[in-house]
Amino acid sequence: MNTFLLFFQDAGSGSGGFGLLTAILPFLAIFGIFYFLVILPQKKQKQQLQDLITQLKINDEVVTNGGIIGKIKEVKETSFIIQSAEKSFLEVGKSAVVGKKPE
Repeated sequence: MNTFLLFFQDAGSGSGGFGLLTAILPFLAIFGIFYFLVILPQKKQKQQLQDLITQLKINDEVVTNGGIIGKIKEVKETSFIIQSAEKSFLEVGKSAVVGKKPE
């Protein structure tokens, strides 16, 4: 506890008030780097997936997060009816779709 108080007393005195700023500056830099390298690209990828899901239509081939590949036969408000085999129809939630089938 005493070392904690001494740290802030030393940070504020003798260096013209820049001690605390120089102590916090590395944390701000790490947060900024983390934001631009991790958070921002993840937000962009999520937005692109949401845009893709809203643009899907009948006869588009999709892949689900469970690995099921199928062709959309019906679009509902919160789900898709997909055909994965000749007579196999599945209803999957829109959130389960991770993308279009790669060509």
